[in-house]
Amino acid sequence: MTAVTVKALSTALGAEVSCGDVRALNDADFKPVYQALLQHLVIRIRGQQLTDPELIDFGKHLGTLDFAPLAKTGKERARTHPEIIVVSNVMENGEAIGVLRDAEVVWHSDNSYRDRPLSYSALYALEIPPSGGNTGFANMYLALETLDPALRKKIEGRTLKHDMTYNSAGDLREGFKPVDDVRDAPGPSHPIIRTHPETGFNALYLGRRPNAYINGYSVEESEALLESLWSHATQEKFTWHHVWQPGDILIWDNRCVMHHRDPFDGGYRRVMHRIQCAGDVPALAASAKAGHPRARVAA
Repeated sequence: MTAVTVKALSTALGAEVSCGDVRALNDADFKPVYQALLQHLVIRIRGQQLTDPELIDFGKHLGTLDFAPLAKTGKERARTHPEIIVVSNVMENGEAIGVLRDAEVVWHSDNSYRDRPLSYSALYALEIPPSGGNTGFANMYLALETLDPALRKKIEGRTLKHDMTYNSAGDLREGFKPVDDVRDAPGPSHPIIRTHPETGFNALYLGRRPNAYINGYSVEESEALLESLWSHATQEKFTWHHVWQPGDILIWDNRCVMHHRDPFDGGYRRVMHRIQCAGDVPALAASAKAGHPRARVAA
């Protein structure tokens, strides 16, 4: 069995997992890696050299891979492997090889605009610019646990509408029109406090800020509450920021984490290959446990 060591990277979330060549991991070897992910919400594995088929095989340890549709912005070329999403600013023969360009990517949880949002996402770094493009993560267990009781009372039992009009880089998706009234935005409604189906703990679930709406409130009330929630949830003390190196694999749990990407100089190449795992319908369980261990970090 491959030896696995885990080292926390911050007080809020994140851990470095050393497990050797991930291509050599069998199901038994992967169990402590998976437990580290559930405990630390985000894990980093460094020094890997993977082909796309090998990345896909590794991803299957996490669960059922999601065959994400092509980006609805008309900018992504056809994929060689449907499981692999290329995240890049590189142009070849006048065509983008991937998605999201060199823009800053706002705080979000992947694919919250779907009825069944993703469980895990993983990025594998191939080419990295000399600076910028770092990825930040925020602990939503901790954000909920430290929420002002009066504010928490206002959102308990409420659902949040997750707009699908724009992607996380601010691009209007193909076939959609700008939203005039957030109450009419297309997209599903999910519990604003959701129970993680594997850990059994509750987390704040915000998705992304643009066009969000808390059902049952006036637009003005919803906007005020959302401003308070986002201001609280994205405090630096709840976050950890990853500085990329080629060969890094970063895996995060969308059910209890939000993330964003810093901008970078588009004159440099940045190439990432991403896989993602199918998730469940977000729900709030009456039997949820109190306080994930990472929600009890001194904040």
